[in-house]
Amino acid sequence: MITHALISNDKTGKWFLAIVLGMAVIVPLLHLAVPPTSLFHISTSTMALLGKYVCFALLALSLDLVWGYCGILSLGHGAFFALGGYAMGMYLMRQIGTRGVYAHPILPDFMVFLNWKELPWYWYGFENAWFAFLMVMAVPGLLAFVFGWFAFRSRVTGVYLSIITQAMTFALMLAFFRNDMGFGGNNGMTDFKDILGFPIQATTTRAALFAASAVALALGYLVAKAIVSSRLGKILVSIRDAESRTRFIGYRVEHYKTFVFTVSAIMAGIAGALYVPQVGIINPSEFTPGNSIEVVIWVAVGGRGTLTGAALGAVIVNFAKTTFTTGFLAPYWPFLLGGLFVLTTIWLPKGILGTANELWERWRPPAQTSDGNPGTKPDSAAQPAE
Repeated sequence: MITHALISNDKTGKWFLAIVLGMAVIVPLLHLAVPPTSLFHISTSTMALLGKYVCFALLALSLDLVWGYCGILSLGHGAFFALGGYAMGMYLMRQIGTRGVYAHPILPDFMVFLNWKELPWYWYGFENAWFAFLMVMAVPGLLAFVFGWFAFRSRVTGVYLSIITQAMTFALMLAFFRNDMGFGGNNGMTDFKDILGFPIQATTTRAALFAASAVALALGYLVAKAIVSSRLGKILVSIRDAESRTRFIGYRVEHYKTFVFTVSAIMAGIAGALYVPQVGIINPSEFTPGNSIEVVIWVAVGGRGTLTGAALGAVIVNFAKTTFTTGFLAPYWPFLLGGLFVLTTIWLPKGILGTANELWERWRPPAQTSDGNPGTKPDSAAQPAE
């Protein structure tokens, strides 16, 4: 009932949910039920790659929620993604036990190698799945709440806000590179064995991880759609377009911005948590500011302020990255990515989906009125006199 109410007038959203949920079923079936000799079989590597794309789509959707609808250009969403990934990595490392290289029942291998004598206090609880999944949401959400509380109350906006979000993720990257932080240093965490008691390399487990990622993307879209379709969403758009006027008429702008920023960070953390068991590693490189900038490019290419366009942009750009970083064009990928962003800004300022929607509204036939006569297009209504 709630889902129908959210997307009843949104054909793009219906198609998006149908495709994503269809993939959650079809891709695992083609991997598990179709023999490897068949043309329709999806290999483990292909499914893992598709799983990465789905996680990146959820990350892009989380950024579009704050940038496309509230005007908050965050260059630090990679930090929330990485923190969610580290929370999942800590849980996975606690599941290894005596199967590690040093066979220590409690300490992960990297701690034994670095002569740690006991488990740090902030690792306690991560042997439990429920606690780890709670931290996946709580850690990025708490950081975003604290950051937003101070930044938005101080009325930091525009490029200054973008710079301090980038500084935040850069500071976290430097911190996590340190061996004495207790997160694996430069090497990070890897060599995972089990998740929820199931072998992480088993085909059924990897299929379930992909399905979980697709379902999470669908749920993330519904949450974002519920926000932007509500009265809250209208206030967010008002803040984006005229923050000072919105503040003047009595709205506590900082509260709305802090709320949506926190929700967005939680979504990014969930994306990171689903990403880690599928790629098999998490290290400080995920905090690199360049990763957060890439997410902005995904959203811009797909269509800022469209939700589905952001997810589409993430898939398109990462597919191009996979294609063009495995050959003689590999050294030139950063230039291709930058050129794509420039071309999008100049020729497709509304992104792929935004431009497609604009063309459809312009060229679609007028709707029929109740008396059978052709009506007018939505964009052909008379404009108020100035």
